[in-house]
Amino acid sequence: MVELFKIGFISISLLDLLDVAIVAAITLWVYKALKDTIAVQILFGLIILTILSFTTEAINLKSMNWILKTIKDIWLLAFIILFQPELRRLLLRITRSQLFTIFTKSKINEALSEVVSAAVELSEKHIGALIVFTRSQNVQMTIETGIPMQAIVSKELIISIFNTKSPLHDGAVIIDEDTIISARCVLPLSNITKYEGRNLGTRHRAGLGLSEQIDVVVLIVSEETGSISVAESGQLILNIQKDRLNIVLNDFLSSKQK
Repeated sequence: MVELFKIGFISISLLDLLDVAIVAAITLWVYKALKDTIAVQILFGLIILTILSFTTEAINLKSMNWILKTIKDIWLLAFIILFQPELRRLLLRITRSQLFTIFTKSKINEALSEVVSAAVELSEKHIGALIVFTRSQNVQMTIETGIPMQAIVSKELIISIFNTKSPLHDGAVIIDEDTIISARCVLPLSNITKYEGRNLGTRHRAGLGLSEQIDVVVLIVSEETGSISVAESGQLILNIQKDRLNIVLNDFLSSKQK
């Protein structure tokens, strides 16, 4: 590789610059993913130890370098053990990135089928439900109002959550890809109380309210009438036929992949 320039005794090539840029991009992405947790402080310490280890090796301080490498290995192990939940969320974010879309699309479609089947059964039994599908925006504030789940989407689980005897039934379920992130979440109410001449109940106002504020799709099952509606971008589609529900949701959610 052709040498671009030198810094002291260090020779810098185009490949070196590319290597540094890739590492910097990965470090920035990891920082953004962990910035709201205490794990980022430990990560900074690990980065500092790595830089010091590299520096002592470059100037041939063998004893200091050995000590720093030993501390770094222990620090890394402690980081992995202490921050398993944060690292798990980080790995989930990686697998949900567009790079993995082609591999996960079938799972998403399968999850959507489970949700539709559950919604139809809840509708027939006149059991109310609020199901939020995430799209491009972070819904962390909404997730934090509920009970963490991190469970694979299934018809049986959704029905059990919204069962009126369940402690989780009052509120919304948040779904990201094929995972139920949280249940019993509190949604903001829309100021709109009437839509197309119809008085809106609390569930419809909650679903509409969240869709007005962030980029989500909200599935609403009415307890009173058993009707199924979808809220998106501050708009409501009321009384969706059961055989069209999968098509409507798929049309809205497929825009997330574009």
